[in-house]
Amino acid sequence: MASTTSPSLTLSSSSTLVDGKTTRQSAAAASSQCVTLPTLPPPPAVQSRAARTTAYCRKIARNVVAMATSTGEVATTTEASSADMATTELPSELLQKIQEAWDKLDDKYAVSSLGVAALLLLWSSTGVISAIDRLPLIPGVLELVGIGYTGWFAYNNLVFKPDREALISKIKDLYKEVIGSS
Repeated sequence: MASTTSPSLTLSSSSTLVDGKTTRQSAAAASSQCVTLPTLPPPPAVQSRAARTTAYCRKIARNVVAMATSTGEVATTTEASSADMATTELPSELLQKIQEAWDKLDDKYAVSSLGVAALLLLWSSTGVISAIDRLPLIPGVLELVGIGYTGWFAYNNLVFKPDREALISKIKDLYKEVIGSS
């Protein structure tokens, strides 16, 4: 058998990057077997994502503060302290109402068991939904079904005034049934 040798082909760049600038090598330095490729320019200096996000959040915060005050000026410390007091009163009132409702309960064990069961059901349903989401075609089909049902519901209950009024009365009746007439 005869052995054949093929010439080897090597790739090299005809320019090198020194301190962010390209310098050309001489044509004599590149051999006749080398293929020269042009180099890419350095990437433009782009702001990092974190810097853009921080700047955007600061802009939104300024807009929220400006909208919160009627004159568009920054809120004074007395206005800010009254807003802080309003937010601290809400949790204490809420906790007090929860404590009163808990004290009124006769079977606290059953209510606690229902709460734990609800949390377990929520956790397991999250797992089922993520498993369904990984199946091919199923998420797309379910999305189309949801869009179709939303359109059907909107057309049958929201487009015309008598239908809207009937829906509102159904919701109010259901609310009274669940909460109790007040």
